[in-house]
Amino acid sequence: MWSRRLPLILTLALLPALIGCSRDQGPAAPPPLDPAALAAVVEDPGVDRERLARAVDALFTTPETAETRAVLVLKDGRIVAERYAAPYHQNTRFVSWSMAKTVTGVMIGMLVSDGRLRLDETAPVPAWQRPGDPRGEITLRQLLQMRSGLRHVEAEGAPYKTDTARMLFLDGRDDMAAFAEAPPLEAEPGTKWKYSSATTVILSDLAARSLTPSSDPAERRRVVQDYLRNRIFEPLGMKSAIPEFDAAGTLIGGSLIHATARDWSRFGEFLRHHGAVKGAQLIPTTWITFMTQPSPRNPGYGAQLWLNRPQVDDGHVEWPGLPASTFSMNGHLGQFVVVSPAQGVTVVRLGKTDEGKHEPVRAAIARIIQLFPAATPTKDDQP
Repeated sequence: MWSRRLPLILTLALLPALIGCSRDQGPAAPPPLDPAALAAVVEDPGVDRERLARAVDALFTTPETAETRAVLVLKDGRIVAERYAAPYHQNTRFVSWSMAKTVTGVMIGMLVSDGRLRLDETAPVPAWQRPGDPRGEITLRQLLQMRSGLRHVEAEGAPYKTDTARMLFLDGRDDMAAFAEAPPLEAEPGTKWKYSSATTVILSDLAARSLTPSSDPAERRRVVQDYLRNRIFEPLGMKSAIPEFDAAGTLIGGSLIHATARDWSRFGEFLRHHGAVKGAQLIPTTWITFMTQPSPRNPGYGAQLWLNRPQVDDGHVEWPGLPASTFSMNGHLGQFVVVSPAQGVTVVRLGKTDEGKHEPVRAAIARIIQLFPAATPTKDDQP
């Protein structure tokens, strides 16, 4: 009788231990990784290959980060991950939207270095030179740092009523600079930060005026296009880059430059190297330092670049969990070139994500960069 009951007694005695063992098995293994996701990462990316592949894959497969069209990850200048969503590919030119502002900012820096423009002198806009016009006090520095004081409306209210939409597509489209330069002041120059695509068009107009006295649209377009090609695009190897101009021959420098994902990564690397390419200094390092230092009116913005510090409007940071030295080129609908000098990493993400829904995209990009170890923090990484 006891011999028949013994197996049952032993089973009941061992049951708690068996239950405990099943609970100690830990979380379930992640689902198998799509072979295409792993193939997008080089054999030795410098971090765990599968983790990097999954972090990149999340941008393509997570509903909150849709629609991602291209992702490039560079470590110390080497592409370690590159992936595209069909039908996009390595030779597709992607629109910059506001990432173009940073290109314009670099062009202005070169013109300052050439002695054609002066950073702390009033901007030579003819419409502002009439006696008593308070806009005549606006400096080039203030335009670059988005604190001109001009009454520009970037994105508030109905889209068709914003200065940006009117300038690009409606009554301002034929002469965008004249449209951008027409509004009065709403604040004393230098005292208020206000993001504005129209402000960058003013910078584009100043670039053309510094290169030619001609008002002929074809000549204005030619001199700026040649300058961009000879001083920026060709030296950087950005052979795909195509800038757009309005009917007056003004570069649409706040919104419309087209280039491949690889070429956008080349521009990010150029910034990471403080304006140098293959050891050749194309622009003074001090200018890139200026672009990546906080504006007096917004610590989260430099000069035509976004910084990873609290924004003046709501205190949020662009790239959560990344060093304070991180900076980025941000464009409408979720175009990003993110540079972390502390980690030697540049990430390009291009796609179409509605405004107001970019936080999951930012968080996913930050998770990619966090996989790479940071060097010893510098003073720029202090909050």
